Amino acid sequence: MTIKQALKVAIDILKQFNIENPIQISKIVLASVLQKSKEYLVINEEENLLEETYKEFIEKIRKISQGMPMQYVTNKQEFMGMEFFVDENVLIPRADTEILVEEVLKIIDKKEKLSILDMCTGSGIIAISIAKYTKNNRIYAVDISNKALEIAKKNAINNNVDKRIEFIASNMFEKLNSNNKFDIIVSNPPYIETEVIPTLESQVQKEPKIALDGGIDGLDFYRDILVNSKKYLKDNGTICLEIGYNQKKSVSDLLKKEYSNIYCKKDLAGNDRVIVAM
Repeated sequence: MTIKQALKVAIDILKQFNIENPIQISKIVLASVLQKSKEYLVINEEENLLEETYKEFIEKIRKISQGMPMQYVTNKQEFMGMEFFVDENVLIPRADTEILVEEVLKIIDKKEKLSILDMCTGSGIIAISIAKYTKNNRIYAVDISNKALEIAKKNAINNNVDKRIEFIASNMFEKLNSNNKFDIIVSNPPYIETEVIPTLESQVQKEPKIALDGGIDGLDFYRDILVNSKKYLKDNGTICLEIGYNQKKSVSDLLKKEYSNIYCKKDLAGNDRVIVAM
C-alpha cells in the first residue's frame, strides 16, 4: 500500500461519514503517524507503507469518522506559534484564546517581575504562551485536574518554559496561599451553560465536560474569580477573562460590583471574547 493509495482509502472513509476537509485531515494524520511533513507525502507518494503503519493510520481515520476530534487523534494543536500536546483530558486550544493571551501581553508590555495567575490552565496554553513571550515574570498555573496538569507540565517542558511556571493542583483558589498576591489573574474558565452542552456539535462533546460546564447560567467560575480577586489580586492589579459570545453584559455586570475600569475585546469573527477589569 503506497502513501497515495492509503490517502485515497482514508479520504473515501471520511467522505462516507460526511467529514469536512477529508483530504487535509488525511494528510495531517498520515504525516503525524509517519512523523514527516505533509510535503513529504507529496514528494514520496509512491513509497510503500509498512503494514502496521497503514493499520495505525486507518484506525486513526476511523476514530475521526466516528466523531473524535483530529487533535485528539494526532495529539497536536498549534497555538501562538507553538505546538501543544493534547488528549481527551484537556480542552482543544482555540484561536479565539489567542485574543486573550495577546491582550495580557499588551498589559504586561515590557514589565518584568510580575506575578501572574492562570486559573483553569488546562493544557497550559495561556501560562506557557505568557512565559514564552515575556521575560522574568513568575507564572502560576492552576487546575483541578491532575491529568490536565501532567499535560500542561509536558507542554511547558516541550516549549522550554517549565522553570518559569509553578503548576498547582487546586479547586480554583482553595490551595493558594492568600499571602501570595498577583499582578494579573487570567482565565479561560468553563463558561457554557449546563443545558446547552448536549446541543453542541458531536466533536465538542468529546472534550472534557469539566472544561466546558460553567453551571446553570455559565457564570459559576466568573463568580468564584470575582469573589477571590480582592484577596489574591494586588492593588491596581488586572483581571483578564475569556467569555462566551453572549456573555459580555452578564460578566461585566458581575465585575462592576468591584471594578470600575472594564473593557471588552472582540475576536476575529467580531464576537465579544475577552473582558478586562482593573
